[in-house]
Amino acid sequence: MKTLLIAGHPDLSQSVANATILEEVAAALPDLTIRKLCEVAPGGTFDVAAEQAALAGADFIVWQFPFHWYAMPWFMKMWLDEVFVHGFAHGTGAKLGGKKLLVSVTTGAPEAAYTGGAGSIGDIHDFVAAFESIAKVCGMEYMGAMWVNGMSYAADAAGIARQKAKAKEYAARLIARIREIRG
Repeated sequence: MKTLLIAGHPDLSQSVANATILEEVAAALPDLTIRKLCEVAPGGTFDVAAEQAALAGADFIVWQFPFHWYAMPWFMKMWLDEVFVHGFAHGTGAKLGGKKLLVSVTTGAPEAAYTGGAGSIGDIHDFVAAFESIAKVCGMEYMGAMWVNGMSYAADAAGIARQKAKAKEYAARLIARIREIRG
């Protein structure tokens, strides 16, 4: 199953968690293609035809990105707006129908912030529901969302090391899920 991972972090040079997750996935799944949006469009301009060709050639698509204000980062949203257009992603002549979509997210806030309970920001399941809607509109098979919390605010070497270790643990779960879906 041809698998494509779209990395939506706007600047991986400033990332610990997403960069670590991508390194681990690349090492464990060398046949998986990773498209780092910050590298394919460094000036902020996407080659829409190239992005659409990459998506059309995949059977299984994984989105990996940091949660920014309870959604995908602006850069990935711009990619979505420009690439997932009518006639390609949905509607007459759509090319994404039947493909699998898995969403993988890192959050800055700790797990307690997303429980939906008293004092939390809200329930993360509510926040990720929009991604299932995107998959439905495109006729894709939504494979769910997974996430790791507390991946921000590390200011010292010890905090960065803890964050990197946690990202590696999460990457192992993501890799296992990708393998499970691929069969």
